[in-house]
Amino acid sequence: MYESTSPDVFKSQVAKIKRGDRWTVYRRLQELNIPCWCPPDGTLWIEVDHCIHAILLRSTIQQFVGTRSELIDWLERCWSFNSEQFTVNSSQLTTKDK
Repeated sequence: MYESTSPDVFKSQVAKIKRGDRWTVYRRLQELNIPCWCPPDGTLWIEVDHCIHAILLRSTIQQFVGTRSELIDWLERCWSFNSEQFTVNSSQLTTKDK
């Protein structure tokens, strides 16, 4: 089994994902530099040692377990948040900045 590099990390087994999708998730997490491993029993284990890893993990897994409507809602909320941020930031610009 994989040995953790730090005692303060959170390790978890991913159980919600179909066995066939686990390898795709595993490869994506590897691309994101998130420590993960698949033992011979076919399970997927992930090590989360930064909050950004937890966010990326949630996003990656949601692509496989979320319904189409859930994914659309998530994307619309992200777009809404970004446009609100832009509006706030642009309203704070001074004439000199514009």
